[in-house]
Amino acid sequence: MSELKYKRVLLKLSGEALSAPSGYGIDVSEAESIAKRIKDIYEMGVEIVIVIGAGNLWRGKQGLDRGMDRATADYMGMLATVMNAMTLMDALERDGIMTRVQTALEMRTIAEPYIRRRAIRHLEKGRVVILGAGTGNPYFSTDTAAALRAMEIGADVLIKATKVDGVYDSDPKQNPDAVKFEQLSYIEVLNRRLNVMDSTAISLCMDNEMPILVLNLWDQDAIQAALRGEKIGTIVTS
Repeated sequence: MSELKYKRVLLKLSGEALSAPSGYGIDVSEAESIAKRIKDIYEMGVEIVIVIGAGNLWRGKQGLDRGMDRATADYMGMLATVMNAMTLMDALERDGIMTRVQTALEMRTIAEPYIRRRAIRHLEKGRVVILGAGTGNPYFSTDTAAALRAMEIGADVLIKATKVDGVYDSDPKQNPDAVKFEQLSYIEVLNRRLNVMDSTAISLCMDNEMPILVLNLWDQDAIQAALRGEKIGTIVTS
């Protein structure tokens, strides 16, 4: 097997990756499908940290549109990410992968508190680490949490998992003539307002030179090739 280019990765998953066909709720079969893909990466010898969103369970905008307090809506979203994290943990462990969930909000009955050095130690011991509750602060997205944690744990790359094979200039599902980008700079992503991650996350990655790789998690050959350094998906760098 070719040598790995990326040996420690942070994988950012949307909550919708776990959703039922309706786009809402948790579909355990989807969690099992994702766990199998993660297992394939794990068996390549890659150390994996996962940050997961909550869009399948709670969308704060719905509350904000009704006048809900922003901080309250954000905390509800953080709690929803923990449900997703536990679902994925269970699926991984049933597939034989030792997993730890750490949360930015303390809930010791069900998960460890996020401690950077402990998370790194879990990786060194061959465990997958799933990080829930975002950054633990309102007004910050799980994209920003992924960027922050990627830096903290010393990831080689932040992988943004999607259901398309990279970043396009428009939605390829609606525009058959959409153009795919193989490589972008952080500034291009910000100036073009491309839908990669939110601007705070992009700026954080830019300031700390954390590469972002956008690819289709459901194409197993693609992600394995990308981890070996082949040109797959879209890479965002300086």
